[in-house]
Order: sequence, then C-alpha cells, then structure tokens
Amino acid sequence: MTMSLLLPTYPLQSLARSCRWCPVRTGAKPVCLAATRTQTSGGDQEEKVVIVGAGIGGLATAVSLHRLGIRSVVLEQAESLRTGGTSLTLFKNGWRVLDAISVGPQLRMQFLEIEGRMVVKNEDGRELRSFRFKDEDQSQEVRAVERRVLLETLAGQLPPQTIRFSSKLKAIQSNANGDTLLELEDGSQLLSKIVIGCDGTRSKVATWMGFSEPKYVGHCAFRGLGFYPNGQPFQKKVNYIYGKGIRAGYVPVSATKVYWFICFNSPSLGPKITDPAILKQQAKDMVSTWPEELQNLIDLTPDETISKTPLVDRWLWPGIAPQASKGRVVLVGDAWHPMTPNLGQGACCALEDSVVLANKLANAINEGTESVETAMESYGKERWSRAFPLTVRANLVGALLQWDNPLVCSVRDNIIIPKFVKLGPMLEHTNFECEPLYDSKT
Repeated sequence: MTMSLLLPTYPLQSLARSCRWCPVRTGAKPVCLAATRTQTSGGDQEEKVVIVGAGIGGLATAVSLHRLGIRSVVLEQAESLRTGGTSLTLFKNGWRVLDAISVGPQLRMQFLEIEGRMVVKNEDGRELRSFRFKDEDQSQEVRAVERRVLLETLAGQLPPQTIRFSSKLKAIQSNANGDTLLELEDGSQLLSKIVIGCDGTRSKVATWMGFSEPKYVGHCAFRGLGFYPNGQPFQKKVNYIYGKGIRAGYVPVSATKVYWFICFNSPSLGPKITDPAILKQQAKDMVSTWPEELQNLIDLTPDETISKTPLVDRWLWPGIAPQASKGRVVLVGDAWHPMTPNLGQGACCALEDSVVLANKLANAINEGTESVETAMESYGKERWSRAFPLTVRANLVGALLQWDNPLVCSVRDNIIIPKFVKLGPMLEHTNFECEPLYDSKT
C-alpha cells in the first residue's frame, strides 16, 4: 500500500479545480489551501496545514493550532462527524489539555466526576479491593465522556468550513521541495505544505510512511452506553469485575447514562457482526452468571451505542519503527501509537500529542526559530518517550487481567490484587502539564 514518491505533472487548470472544493475563509477573503508558488506572485507564502481525520486527535490538533493562530483544513472521509460509539475515560492529563484549549469547563458541566472509589470484584461479586482516586492523588480528575459530545465540542471551536467531509484519502505523494500531494477518492487533489495524519489505527498516512499494521493482542471488547431516562442508579465510582479470561467494567457518565465494557479472550477475530441484537445477546451470554446489574445495564443499551471491536496496538521499537514524521508529514494519536485501553490513556495520549505538536509547529511557523521538519522531529522524540512505555505497559496490564488459568486467577484475586496492587504508582502516567494556548500575535 506504500504510495510512489514520484510527483506527477499537476497542471494549473487541475489545481484551480481542486481549489474550489476546499475554501477556508480568513476574514472576508477566501483562501485556497492548494495554492502553490506557481499561483502566487510576490510576497511570502502562507503556511498551509492539512489534517487527515476528524477524530479526537485530529480535531484537538486543529483546535490547538487555531488557538495559536494557525488555520488548518481537516479532511474527514465520513459524511459527518463519526459520533457513534460509546464513551472514553479521561484522567487528569486529558483534562489538562482540554483546559489548555479552553473546552474543559464546557465538558465538565455535562459529565460526572468520579469522586468515589474504584471497586474491583470477582465474578461472584466478592470485593477484592477498592481505591479512592483522591486518596492517592488530590489533583486526580476522572470522568467518562461521551465520544459524540467531545467531538462536537471540539468541532464547535473551529472556524466554519474547517472540516471537509466526504473527503476520503486515496493516495499520498511527495515532491522534491517537500510539499505533499493528497489525492482523494472523488478525484480531488490537494497540495499541502504540512500534513498531519490523525486517521486512526488504519491510517493510510502511517502506511505511506512505512509503519506496519497494528497487531491484534488476542482480546476483543464489547462496549455500550446504557440509558436510564428516569435517572441512572449508580454511585460515582468505577466498577470492575474480573473473571477467567474475561472482565467487565461500568462507570456512570451522566445523570442518565452509564458506560460499560466486556473484554474477553479470543484467539481469532471471527466473523464481523454488526447486528446490535446479536451483539447484545452475545455480551449477555458471556456474563450470564455475573451480577444482575450488569445484565440490566446491557438490556438498557440503545442499539446505536453497542459495538464489538478487536484490541490492537503497535510497539514503536527504537531503531525498528519509523519516525513519527517524514519530511513535513507527521502522525498523531492512534495513527502513530495505537494502544490497548487498559490504562485509559489512548484518548489522553492523543490529546497530549495535539498540544505538543501544535506548540512546536507554531514556534517554527510564527517565530521562525527552526524549520517545520526540525519541529516535527523534536515532537517525535519527545512524544515517543511517553507513548512507547505507555503502549507496552497497557499491553502487559491487559495480559495480566486476561489470565484464564483457574489457579493463576485464584492467585491474582486472593493475593496479588488484595495485597500488592497500589493505585498511586499506576496513575503516575497521568501527570502532564501544559499551559493555555493563545496566539502570541494578538
């Protein structure tokens, strides 16, 4: 799937046609992002930034750049924001980023803070251990956030026409001066100076850069969002249940919604099933002897929120994995470092990526202190030292929790979890600080 680096002839007539499909307004004057020096006469060329993918990483990067005075266009292959799915848990590092881009307060109003405990039980309902987040770290902040609301909130911070829907990437090519030609499935072409790949675990940008496909880790997960129209009955705590080769969890999201998951061992992916009724029944069958409140929660899950997905990751081994950037093309979030959800850090890490990259690009573009390529290389080095250990750690935690040997599970439930597990060290990775983003030119 690697694309040729040979840049084809690109007539000005074709370039002009591509300009019409992606205008972005700066003030009253429409600016075509596909403009090149062959189209402009005199003066300095304005930097052009294209982000591939309107997921959490893509929109957070666009908002971060916007706060720093740099406009971008976001290409999204779907016809609208992909707001399906359930929720994600954000720890304090994720909230630091959301505060830095000025959307934290708006989101806090809509989602419950988990002020109580994290409770771990076995499949019979016996409590193995409980922790209080604030006892371990007074600054800790944990909330489950609806993915739909997070995406819509981020998108609402961007200028009109920033997001270009129905724009599925087909091919990537780079020319001699470092610009990148993006060809879309509808035949449109866009020439950009900076490309940021935020197109998820199946990233075409990452493939073009030489990255391998993410590796299936041997676990799948059902996820859903239970809906209680008259108010959900759960306390503000995280509930985990550990079985043999299977575990589940649920956490209140808002006054009426509760997020749940079931993670189970599966040596192969099996047939892809999208029928919500079948998925719901499969999930219930797996935990048929578990606490009744989990069964009821699955029953109260709307069809559009239930899913089954394989868990994958990619280990960025030093000296083996490609760098995060190639010329003026760079990766963010799952496109670069997909990780399993066992530490709740996938979205948080993507948010961190977005502000670090935006700050470094802004310094290069606005201050001219270094080249864009150097800024991207610096971002890659800084973020690799954070993302790689998290990816490995998440994988190992998942392997530990997915044990299916009865004797080993007995040792886990009766010795390891009650006597040796400490929450504080397990949350050290949520320490992350960043300053509010603002345009230094205003």
